[in-house]
Amino acid sequence: MKRFYSEVAIAEESDGWTVRLDGRAIRTQGGQPQRVPNSALAELLAAEWRDQGETLDPRRFVHRDLADYAIDVIAPDPESVREGLLAYIETDTLCYRADPDEHFWRRQQQMWEPLVAEFEAREQVVLERVSGVMHRPQRPATLATLRQRLGGLGPFELAALKTLTSLAASLCVGLSVLRQDADAQALWSAANLEEDWQAEHWGIDEEAQAARDLRTGQFFAALDFARAATADRR
Repeated sequence: MKRFYSEVAIAEESDGWTVRLDGRAIRTQGGQPQRVPNSALAELLAAEWRDQGETLDPRRFVHRDLADYAIDVIAPDPESVREGLLAYIETDTLCYRADPDEHFWRRQQQMWEPLVAEFEAREQVVLERVSGVMHRPQRPATLATLRQRLGGLGPFELAALKTLTSLAASLCVGLSVLRQDADAQALWSAANLEEDWQAEHWGIDEEAQAARDLRTGQFFAALDFARAATADRR
């Protein structure tokens, strides 16, 4: 599609902020008014429209897609998204480890255990660690506490958290990276520890690296979205 607008601006409405293209407010892909909670998030969305060339590239509307998902899908039914996120803790990457007699287990302990212990202390939960592939369910009290934690997040935070968690295969990473003082790069590296271990021993595959680069961009774009969505609370 050819670019059909010249001016991009943001405006405050009675129920939030919106992006305007040549004075016209944007709607979501589902046809609803695209209202976001603050000016920081509106500016993030506006930047995507400004940065488009003469032909619009849908792949460069990452933040718009997250906003639309929050409005069109999550807002009408947030509980189903919260339950879907909670399921990740049952198979959390950081909790499933190699056998203790393997070299990789020691690397996992070194990188993952401090992150999991910090998560437990912060969220007031206890996570089950597993060596091998046999599933071990998390404690009911842990699930109840994390369910309550997710209940405090609104649609825009949930939209970002779903992307962060699914890319990391870890709710532990997803929730941890939302902290204002989080070391996002360290957490992303932790989520990709097994892939990095394989690359150390067998070399880097170009296709795998291209896929990793794509996921990395998506992860940090979702993090930018989350931080903008909560900018007025920081």
